[in-house]
Amino acid sequence: MQLGYIGLGKMGKNMVLHVLEKGHDVVAWNRSAEPRAEVEAAGAVTVESIEQLIAQLKTPRVIWLMLPAGAVTGEMIDQITPLLTKGDTIIDGGNSFYKDTMQRAAALQKAGIRFIDVGVSGGPAGARSGACLMIGGDAHAFEMYKQLFIDITAPNALQFFSGNGAGHFVKMVHNGIEYGMMQAIGEGFEVLKESPFHLDLFKVSEVYNNRSVIESRLIGWLQSGYLHQGTELQDIATTIAHSGEGQWTVETAQELNVQVPIIEASLNVRKESANNPRYANRVVNVLRSEFGGHVVGEKK
Repeated sequence: MQLGYIGLGKMGKNMVLHVLEKGHDVVAWNRSAEPRAEVEAAGAVTVESIEQLIAQLKTPRVIWLMLPAGAVTGEMIDQITPLLTKGDTIIDGGNSFYKDTMQRAAALQKAGIRFIDVGVSGGPAGARSGACLMIGGDAHAFEMYKQLFIDITAPNALQFFSGNGAGHFVKMVHNGIEYGMMQAIGEGFEVLKESPFHLDLFKVSEVYNNRSVIESRLIGWLQSGYLHQGTELQDIATTIAHSGEGQWTVETAQELNVQVPIIEASLNVRKESANNPRYANRVVNVLRSEFGGHVVGEKK
C-alpha cells in the first residue's frame, strides 16, 4: 500500500525504513533534510512540503503522523485537514493525550476523515525491527489497515482497542507503569552499590536477567548500559527529564479515583531530580538512553 508519513525523528525514520522493507510505498516529509535523504536512499519518495505530500498520494489517502505530542501534532492535523477529502485516514503514532485524540477524532469525523490512534512502544530499535502497537479507533478503520500494522510489529505485539483515544490511553498508562518500574530498578541498584560487599553491579544485572523473577528487557538494557558506560555511570546525568505521559497517568488516575502511589512517587522523583543528584537517577537515565535513544549525558 501507499503511505504518507510525516515526522522522521528517531522513531519515524526507523519505522519508515521498516515499512519500506515490508514492500510498502512511502511518501515522506520532515522539516529537516537529512532524514529525508536517508529514507529516500532506502526507496521512499520525499517531498519538501506538506502540500506536495498530499498531492503525491492516491485517494483514499492514509497519512501517518510521528510527531511530538501536544501543539505540534494538533497544528499538523489542522494544516493537513483542509487538504484531505472524505474517506482519507490520519494515523497518529505519537504519544498524544487521549482526550486530545478523542476531540480530534470527533472533529475529523464531521469531515468524513477517519482517525486511528496508535501507541507505539519499543523505542527506535523496535520501530526499526518490529514495534509493539496499541491501536484505538473504530474497528472498520482498523481492519482497513490491519496488514500495515501487522507488517510493522513484532510477532504478537499488536492489539486493537475499540474507541477513539483507547490506543493512546493504553500507551499512556504503559508509560506511567514504566516510570515506576524504572524507578524501582534505580533504587534497588543504588542499595546494591552502597552495600558492604563491593558488588560487581554488572554481574548483578547479569544474574537478575537470567531466569530471575525480575528478568526483563529493562534489566537487559541496564546490562547494556553498564557495558557501554561502566557501572559508576559517571558520564550519565542525574537530572531525569519527564514527558507528559507520567503526569497524565497520575492526573487520570485521580479523575478515576484510583490511587497510584508508586507511579506518582516516581514522577515526583523526576521532577525533583535536578536538586537531588543520586545514583538511582543515573540508572533511570541510562535505561532511557538504552531503549529510547534519549540524550542523558552529564553536562560538562
